[in-house]
Amino acid sequence: MPFSIPSRAFSPTAIMSSSIYNHRSLQPQGPPQAGPVSAHSPARVSDSLESIRQEFDLISQELTMSRTQKDEFENRIHAQINELNHIKQMVYELENQHTKARQQYDDENARLRAEIVQLRQANQAQAQQVQAQVMTPHAVAPPNVNVNGPPPPNSLPPSNASPHTSHAGMGTHTGAGPGPAYGEPPYGYRSREEREIRDSRDARDREIRDREIRDTRDMRDTREREQRERERDQRERDMRDVKRIKTETRPPVKNNDRIEYSHTPGHKSYPSEASSSTALVQSSSVPPPSGSASTSFPPASGSAPIPAFLDDLALDTLPPEYKKEGTDWFAIFNPSVKRVLDVDLKYTFAHESVVCCVRFSADGKYLATGCNRTAQIYDTTTGAKACVLNDDQASPVGDLYIRSVCFSPDGKYLATGAEDKTIRIWEIAKRRIRRVFEGHTQEIYSLDFSKNGRLIVSGSGDRTARIWDMETGMQKVLEINEPDGVDAGVTSVAISPDGRLVAAGSLDTIVRIWEVSTGNLIERLRGHRDSVYSVAFTPDGKGIVSGSLDKTLKQWDISALVSGSSRKEPLPPSSANGPTTPDGSNGSGVSRNKDGGERGSVNTLNFTGHKDYVLSVAVSHDGNWVVSGSKDRGVQFWEQQTAAVQLMLQGHKNSVISIDLSPAGGILATGSGDMQARIWTYKTL
Repeated sequence: MPFSIPSRAFSPTAIMSSSIYNHRSLQPQGPPQAGPVSAHSPARVSDSLESIRQEFDLISQELTMSRTQKDEFENRIHAQINELNHIKQMVYELENQHTKARQQYDDENARLRAEIVQLRQANQAQAQQVQAQVMTPHAVAPPNVNVNGPPPPNSLPPSNASPHTSHAGMGTHTGAGPGPAYGEPPYGYRSREEREIRDSRDARDREIRDREIRDTRDMRDTREREQRERERDQRERDMRDVKRIKTETRPPVKNNDRIEYSHTPGHKSYPSEASSSTALVQSSSVPPPSGSASTSFPPASGSAPIPAFLDDLALDTLPPEYKKEGTDWFAIFNPSVKRVLDVDLKYTFAHESVVCCVRFSADGKYLATGCNRTAQIYDTTTGAKACVLNDDQASPVGDLYIRSVCFSPDGKYLATGAEDKTIRIWEIAKRRIRRVFEGHTQEIYSLDFSKNGRLIVSGSGDRTARIWDMETGMQKVLEINEPDGVDAGVTSVAISPDGRLVAAGSLDTIVRIWEVSTGNLIERLRGHRDSVYSVAFTPDGKGIVSGSLDKTLKQWDISALVSGSSRKEPLPPSSANGPTTPDGSNGSGVSRNKDGGERGSVNTLNFTGHKDYVLSVAVSHDGNWVVSGSKDRGVQFWEQQTAAVQLMLQGHKNSVISIDLSPAGGILATGSGDMQARIWTYKTL
């Protein structure tokens, strides 16, 4: 019987079902799961999100805490800076008090020494008088009469007398005489009295000697302390005075803080009385500059009248409308002229060393300062420090003061001149050095850009000014040809607004003018009696203002050079007619050149009033004001047309080394030896 298979077994449904189950049975089976997965997946997501949220909250709290700590640290830093400024002010006040106290002690010591001398003389006279009184009663007795005194020289005791008898006989008479109560030798009383006098005198002498020893020790200590202070002041002066003061060929005479020079080379005069001082002042007078139609030329000794409001000034008694006071500064307005300006302090920038130079950008938005190793750039609107420029490749040994800074007209570059004789051109945006100019053999003291930014001029102590091409790097040397004995280091340079002329002040008291296109020296301006430390052109380019260590400023009219009416051939070297001296003579006493220029330039105005060296000058861009900074710590605003002082500003604790006026107008910058730079605002009332 054939084998039969049920038809159901071969049905499509049965075959499909069998194939599916057979396929699934061949798949590998995984380990059994620990629990229902679907029930725990949302919980895990929630836990992860919660953990992330907690971490985010923790990070947010830490960020908030960090911001709080940052604000707290900034507040502490500002508080410490304010405290340091307060401490500085207190130190300066203590120094002033110390100076006054030392003067009082010196006066007291002098008075006490005079009293000691008088007491010594009086004691000697008194001792002689007492000794004379003691000797008088015994001197009047007859020579052979024993009146309770020693026996005459020829009266000897008997040979058989014992020593005791002999001694008694010296004190008693034979027969009726004084009893034993009066037996003490009278010259024993005299000896005791003399001994007491001698002891008293010796005690006084010892006291006087001890006092003299103490005074001598105090004087020695005072001298040593004063010597240390002088050495410290000298070190500080060497550090703070940004330019060398070399006047070996012009010996100074110090008299009442006036710097004067004799006319005969090699002759020094040191007057100590009023008569000699008057004679010296008269001898130092010189004729007024030729062609000058303004005030007569004041001698450098300061005999010209100084504005009365600066003499014996009492700030407390000055009317309120003529003074303005801040927390650590004040301004005094000249009551002799109409007050037309107001001034105020805007920002103070603390530095780590002396601020040697300050300079505004062409648009007035930024201020650059130079100190030891670094140049800083500040935003004049907000007072924020924009950047710090520091050459990491420079030698780390010793100091490296930035003596001059200058912005390019487009504001992209900052030029710095330093003690290492190198000019660095910084690309401000990238804070890197774009170009280096080398060639000077001594320190660089001054820099100035031309208006088109193509040229930059530099002045150095090597007696040269140099014009550098910003694109090619080529240089043109403007050399000062003077005798070897004359120090003519260049302290300040300026380019005229039209870019045709370069003016330079130098240590030999002369302002020189070169022609840029040819490099020819075309003018010398004589009149200052000491080194010229700063020069500036007037906005129209027809005038120059110079500041000098003779405590004066001068304004020069050079319109003859600008107009082209004068010859442009180079001037002959000064050595052609012999060496020059401060009085303009050739050494024989004969005047070779009058005060003024050799080609028609004249000294039109003299600005007199500073109490010490004038270190920096600037002219406002509207031409109305001349501003000067001085070693007397003051800044003065002068009327450009009359040379009258409008105001005197005191806001630094040390020399005002550098000043600059913003091209935008109404802003003044000052840099000082007190390690501060300040921005001031001024406006017309």
